[in-house]
Amino acid sequence: MDCASCVQTVERMIGLLPGASAVKTSFNKQTLELQLDEIKTTRSILENNLKALGYEPSVLADTSALAASVAPHDDHAGDDHSGHDHARRVHEAPTPGQPWYATGQGKLVVTSGVLLIVAWIFSFVEPQFATWGFVAATLLGVWPLAKKAVASARFGDPFSINMLVSLAAIGAVLIGQAAEGAVVVFFFAVGELLEGIAAGRARAGIQALAALAPKTALLIEGGSTREVPADALAVGQSVQVNPGARVPADGTITAGTSNLDDSPVTGESVPVVKTVGDSVYAGSINTDGVLTLRVDKAASDNTIARIIHLVEEAEGSKAPTARFIDRFSRYYTPGVVAVSALTALIPPLILGAEWYPWLYKGIALLLIGCPCALVLSVPAAITSGISAGTRRGLLIKGGAALESIGSVKTIAFDKTGTLTAGKPRVTDVVGVGIERQEVLRLAAAVESGSSHPLARAITDAAAQDRLTVPPATDAQALPGKAVSATVEGRALSVASPRHAATLSPLSPDLSRQIAAFEEQGRTAVVLLDGAAALGIIAIRDEPRPDAGAALARLRALGVNTVMLTGDNARTGQAIGRDLGVDVQAELLPEDKLKVIAQLRAQGGVAMVGDGINDAPALAQSDVGIAMGGGTDVALETADAALLRERVMGVADLVQLSRDTMTNIKWNIAFALGLKAIFLVTTLLGYTNLWMAILADTGATAIVTANALRLLRWKGGQGPAAPDVTAPTLARSGA
Repeated sequence: MDCASCVQTVERMIGLLPGASAVKTSFNKQTLELQLDEIKTTRSILENNLKALGYEPSVLADTSALAASVAPHDDHAGDDHSGHDHARRVHEAPTPGQPWYATGQGKLVVTSGVLLIVAWIFSFVEPQFATWGFVAATLLGVWPLAKKAVASARFGDPFSINMLVSLAAIGAVLIGQAAEGAVVVFFFAVGELLEGIAAGRARAGIQALAALAPKTALLIEGGSTREVPADALAVGQSVQVNPGARVPADGTITAGTSNLDDSPVTGESVPVVKTVGDSVYAGSINTDGVLTLRVDKAASDNTIARIIHLVEEAEGSKAPTARFIDRFSRYYTPGVVAVSALTALIPPLILGAEWYPWLYKGIALLLIGCPCALVLSVPAAITSGISAGTRRGLLIKGGAALESIGSVKTIAFDKTGTLTAGKPRVTDVVGVGIERQEVLRLAAAVESGSSHPLARAITDAAAQDRLTVPPATDAQALPGKAVSATVEGRALSVASPRHAATLSPLSPDLSRQIAAFEEQGRTAVVLLDGAAALGIIAIRDEPRPDAGAALARLRALGVNTVMLTGDNARTGQAIGRDLGVDVQAELLPEDKLKVIAQLRAQGGVAMVGDGINDAPALAQSDVGIAMGGGTDVALETADAALLRERVMGVADLVQLSRDTMTNIKWNIAFALGLKAIFLVTTLLGYTNLWMAILADTGATAIVTANALRLLRWKGGQGPAAPDVTAPTLARSGA
């Protein structure tokens, strides 16, 4: 399938097949998946229909599995299976990197072009042979188009682009303009070829991701290493990564320190120093030291596989503009046929005008009305925009999300792990009648089973002080309020000051100490024994280095920003002052939903979060953006994800969306404007057939080339207006 409209053609055909359901077509992968009840429709019928439309099917599944799944009721079991016996033969897929002239479309262009040149030469030597040469060139070029047009008509699409061109070319031959008919089909074939090449370029950036992960890995067993296929690595195994090698799997460093170049995966240009305990991505390049990794994700679930899956899913979500163009084209093409017929018939029949000039104008209008450039204007730009974003660590799940991000009025940010680094550390411990280390020891026991950033800060502080942390049982969490557990026979909890105060009033000294910590931008938690306070722990989570600049850039783009946090008001306001952002604090997860609903009433709103607690708000917002590598819940809920741990990625998403929509608007304006110009010149008699098809092919080429400019999008300020156009995160309770 060489263009996004091919997907529509295939889906329309399958929609008429009895027993076909769960249809998924992928333009990027050029694949079709569906459930087929072979009692109602055999697979041979499906394949023959695809071939009739011009799409040769190639089986991409395991042949042994297919052999076992062949239906016993297949009514062609005794026929010659040379063309469709999946159990024994798999169709050969096109070779990646195949030169254009070796493809079927390329051969058609070359052959019809040679015939056109030969006929043109004969026009100077023997004109009568030249005419036959032009007729032959026309018929050669129009034959595959006519077959596709007839097939499309059979499958519910009588007014296809192929039909318009076929009628125009055949009509040109019938009125004695075989030379112009030959030029028409030649230019159309060239346009189709260019479209396929451009689509391949847009697709290549995504397909290249699959090649990032190495094919082999050095598995550590019994103190030695052996080379194994990277796909065979299992979770929990240890692998060695030598200097200069690529990381074979998502994992955690267990030994060694090295600079890792994550740019192939995240687009981050600067190598990052990583050491024991740090996570690494499959496909990253180890630049210097020897590393030992524990495999955390199987090959089918690593970062690269998830990126590819998300981008492929993006095709199922069309931009509203694309849906409008689809609906418009359903009426536009039949309208073109009607206008062409009226132009050719009314003047001769009613006004007594000559037949030839008006037939000629009617045929020219068929070509001018071809909606190729218009249909391509949106999906070409959307595909290029999504591809460009993916290469820079911006994962967008579809055209609808890409279009919406640039139009939001407000972006709401979670605090911990989003605007802040998500790596808080304990700064102060205050005991109430017990020692500081006892407060830390008991609090670490309560938090030992939690992955929350604040919990990790407490357990890390206890580990640094080399405290022996007792076991905890009956652990429970009240999101945004407290974590409780039974430790050494006591019912202990680590709670927010607000929740602690609801259980028992805090002493004035404790309240003053908590207020002082919060004024300094620190988060205070209270260790409770039942309802009695045993101590306070102050934790500070610093803002990300680029957070202030990113928020300033969003404001410069005209987007309002607000920070939503479950933290106390003083701490939230302290962080907000540092970053220059409005703050709504002391919010429970359900409170965030209410705020999002209020913001939506004032215009589009995007939510940026990093964890499980943010998933409801991500889902409720117009656009949900998952920060960082992404928990499974946040990543699946969100409409976009940022692989880089940078807030600036949010501003880049807004800029990419706006640049893509600007590109689309110029494409649509150019496609329709050029058609309007040629409509007038044709009716006035200034446009001939080859000019009409050249205008259509030229518009298609220019629109496609303009869309491909987005592949060079670098972020930051984004591309200038075109010349032709004037991964695992922690729960976030804060």
